[in-house]
Amino acid sequence: MSVTARFARRFRFLALFQASLFVGALYDLGFAFLMVVAPGVPARVLGLPLPGEPFYLWVLAVLLAMLAALYVLVAREPRRYSGMIPIAVAGRLLGALAFTVAALRDPRLLPGIAVLAVCDFALGAAPALFWYPVRK
Repeated sequence: MSVTARFARRFRFLALFQASLFVGALYDLGFAFLMVVAPGVPARVLGLPLPGEPFYLWVLAVLLAMLAALYVLVAREPRRYSGMIPIAVAGRLLGALAFTVAALRDPRLLPGIAVLAVCDFALGAAPALFWYPVRK
């Protein structure tokens, strides 16, 4: 493989890696926004119950917004924040596992939680797969 082709391949994977993190950031920001402004919307769409106090959603919204900001930092400067990449991947994959366990414990929640589990898995696997070829 020529140097030019190798560079183009690495650049393509880097662009896909960055895009996957930006998508994850938008996903988190979207949920954070809805948790504060219209918590009933995702609950209704996904068929999931709301917690008793809105305070819990507000705290989760703040944490999701912080996570989205970190994803944007990593996407913009992956070399500088490379230590965050395995944390971001592991966090998403553990989130998918947590949703899966929750669905297995209460099958009534399965359809809505399955969507969240698949999204978290995809948003964890994509950056891992796209980063692997350019990590050196």
